[in-house]
Amino acid sequence: MTDVFLLVRRSLTGTLRVPAAIIPSIAISVFFLFVYNSGLSSVAELPGFQGSYLGFILPVSIVSAAVSGAGIAGQALIRDIEAGYFTKVLLTPASRLAIVWGPMVASAVLLVAQVLAILLLGLLLGLDPATGWLGMLAVVGYAFLWGMAFAGYAAFMALRTKNSAATQAATFAFFPLIFLSATFVPLEYIEAGWLRAAATVNPTTYVFDAMRALLNEGWSARPLLIGLAVTLAFATATGALALWEARRATRST
Repeated sequence: MTDVFLLVRRSLTGTLRVPAAIIPSIAISVFFLFVYNSGLSSVAELPGFQGSYLGFILPVSIVSAAVSGAGIAGQALIRDIEAGYFTKVLLTPASRLAIVWGPMVASAVLLVAQVLAILLLGLLLGLDPATGWLGMLAVVGYAFLWGMAFAGYAAFMALRTKNSAATQAATFAFFPLIFLSATFVPLEYIEAGWLRAAATVNPTTYVFDAMRALLNEGWSARPLLIGLAVTLAFATATGALALWEARRATRST
């Protein structure tokens, strides 16, 4: 844990020295929140729709922040690889898990800060969370785990390609996942069969469902447990890939 703490602190310090690396992620999240809430709020008038459309669309801003912010972990590793620092760390007794987790946790921590800002903005716009402050903290928890999942993927691609452009492109390739899910309307209102099928198998749908339940419905066990299971599975899979790639790099050093 000492190794993890030191590498997280180093990664956070390096990222915060370049605010321009964080601003685009925040701007994209705010864009989604304002534009879609303003243009599609009438969806809340559909029969059977629960809660406000603001509470429905706000998770889209959070997940988009996770996707765009995940690149921070990959770019941090790329900088270390290009500077030769990564190779030096591999030659130390530092845990390989800590080497991977350092930038991943740092990326997720930055995402949490963005999510808190998004939730505050939502409250200013009139958000009334069905589960109160405790539910909003749960939303932050889901966001942290989802951020770790995407950061793990970014770290894996960085270690695999060792190229900044390739890592960034691979990260943004996940953006279609947001739009191939129940993004703007509930799943039951999607009429296109192929899109409904894609949304059903898309893990993003279940993260949306969990956050939306907390904001619009209440403590509904089914969407919360499914969302937690999907998020943990995704984070475990990408984290394992990143760790495997780090260990492979150790064998080749």
